[in-house]
Amino acid sequence: MSAEPPQQPVEAPLLRVTDLVREYTLPREHLFRPPAKVQALNGVSFTMPAGKSLGIVGESGSGKSTLARLVMALDTPTAGSVELLGRNLHALPAAELRAARRDFQMVFQDPYGSLDPRQTVERIVTEPLQAQGGSTRADQHARAAEVLAQVGLRPQDLGKYPHEFSGGQRQRIAIARALITRPRLIVADEPVSALDVSVQAQVLNLMMDLQAQFGVSYLLISHDLAVVNHLCDEVVVLYQGRIVERGAPAELFAHAQHPYTRSLVNAVPQVQPGRARARRQAALAAKAPSMPEGASSAGPAMV
Repeated sequence: MSAEPPQQPVEAPLLRVTDLVREYTLPREHLFRPPAKVQALNGVSFTMPAGKSLGIVGESGSGKSTLARLVMALDTPTAGSVELLGRNLHALPAAELRAARRDFQMVFQDPYGSLDPRQTVERIVTEPLQAQGGSTRADQHARAAEVLAQVGLRPQDLGKYPHEFSGGQRQRIAIARALITRPRLIVADEPVSALDVSVQAQVLNLMMDLQAQFGVSYLLISHDLAVVNHLCDEVVVLYQGRIVERGAPAELFAHAQHPYTRSLVNAVPQVQPGRARARRQAALAAKAPSMPEGASSAGPAMV
C-alpha cells in the first residue's frame, strides 16, 4: 500500500473577526429609567486572507465605520474579537499593541481633514515610524522619500505643507503615511469619496499597483459599489450591524440574493443614453403643435 501524500498545512488568515458586537449607550431621557442602547454591530464574523482585498458595503448607519474602528483597535468591542496574524488586538497590553500597529495602518476618508495643516509632509508621513521608535532621523527621512516616490510624488515634496497639494495628492500623502511601516493590512475608510471622479480612478489604480508590488491587503469600507468592484476580491454586505451576504463582487452584484443587496444594486444610477434620447424625442413630440389634417410638414410649395 502506497503512503498517502502529506497534507499541506492550512494557512491562517491575515485577519479574523469573530462575533463582533458593539453597543453604544444613548443619553438618558428619563431620570428613573435606564439609558437606551443602540447596537451598531451585532455578531459580525469574517476572515480575510493575506494579499487580498475585502470590501464592506452598506448604507449610512449600517456599522461600516464602527467596524473599521474596531479592526484598527481605536474602539473597544462590547463582545467578540479581532485577530491579526493570530494576535487578539483588544487583548494586547498597550505597549504590545503599539508595536503591533506596524502591521496595520489606516487611510481616512477626508484628505483635507486627516492631514495636520501645521506639519510638513515629512513630519506627517514619518509619524508612524516616530511612534514605533527605534529609527534615526536620517532613516525616517530616507523611508519618507522612498514611500513618497512609490505613491507618485517627489521626494522634494517632503518640505511642503498639505495646503500646497490637490485633494488627490493629499490622499497619496495619506497612503504614503500608511505604507511607511510596510504593513500587512491597510484599512481604507471611504478613501476616494471626497475626490473627483477622475482622481478617484488614479488613487484606486495606485492602490492596486501597491498591492501587486508589496502584497498589502485592503479592508475597504465604502458605499460605492463601483469602487468595491474595481478594487476588491470579495465583498461583504452589512445591514443594521449584521452581514447579510458575501461573495465575489461581479457575482454578488449580478445575482444578489438578499433583498437589501438588490436594493443597493438597484440604487446605483445607470447611464442609458438611448433611453434618454427617446424620452427627449417623446417630450418634444408632445410639445409640438398639432397640424391640421392633410397639411404637409414640408412647408409651402415653391411656385
